[in-house]
Amino acid sequence: MPELPEVEALREFLDEHLVGKEIARALPVAISVLKTYDPPLGAVEGATVTGVARHGKFLDITTGGEAGELHLLVHLARAGWLQWKDPLPSGPPRPGKGPLALRIALTEGDGFDLTEAGTTKRLAVHLVHDPQDVPGVARLGPDPLADDFDLAAFTALLAAERRQIKGALRDQSLIAGIGNAYSDEILHVAKMSPFKPTQNLTEEETAALHEAIRTTLSEAVERSHGLAAGKLKAEKKSGLRVHGRTGEKCPVCGDTIREVSFSDSSLQYCPTCQTGGKPLADRRMSKLLK
Repeated sequence: MPELPEVEALREFLDEHLVGKEIARALPVAISVLKTYDPPLGAVEGATVTGVARHGKFLDITTGGEAGELHLLVHLARAGWLQWKDPLPSGPPRPGKGPLALRIALTEGDGFDLTEAGTTKRLAVHLVHDPQDVPGVARLGPDPLADDFDLAAFTALLAAERRQIKGALRDQSLIAGIGNAYSDEILHVAKMSPFKPTQNLTEEETAALHEAIRTTLSEAVERSHGLAAGKLKAEKKSGLRVHGRTGEKCPVCGDTIREVSFSDSSLQYCPTCQTGGKPLADRRMSKLLK
């Protein structure tokens, strides 16, 4: 799943390649991808892209034209991706053939495809006058890379929390943009069990976790800076230290990275770095073995 660093890198890429260009056609291929109908998707045709922003894991492509300012909001979900093509294929896309969900064609002949692998279709596109009209955007918590996301703000966010820290980090209404992969990475850097209760964090642990959030995400964004959209997935995978590396050696201590599996996801961690050498029970709602 694309998370804050990859979406931020896509934002930078689109800001360079898309802003100032005119949209010729907006072609939905999978009808399920469209989550709004008013204004219609065709309202962006003939409009000029004026900016590209990010809200958590949402891309926000802003256009200006006869319909006024519009925002094309894209959430790539678990298996979605954006593929830039210069030039775009000349023929019209064929519905039901492959992973293509939506195509944006520019008057200059280039543009991008939104694709989604697998059978579970969660990729979402909204066309709205105001990003806050999208419920997923309206409920977002603060951006962890914002200047005002300091230790005091983070401490205040956690003050009322009573749950495991892994789940808190992934809650988009608490902090925007962190998903399964980077929460594993952050907790490894912070040397913290994913099942540690938020209410048990000391001041020192809270400070260490805040620092881990800022450094882990900032470094991931920096690694992705300047990369073409097609290379971002490989960069993300190569930069991960524990997530997706079950059975490999921890790059910090050399212990074997372990996994806890759930019904629809899994987490990875290092016992030596994070749980005092004790393994976590690999079952749903598991707790630290004692």
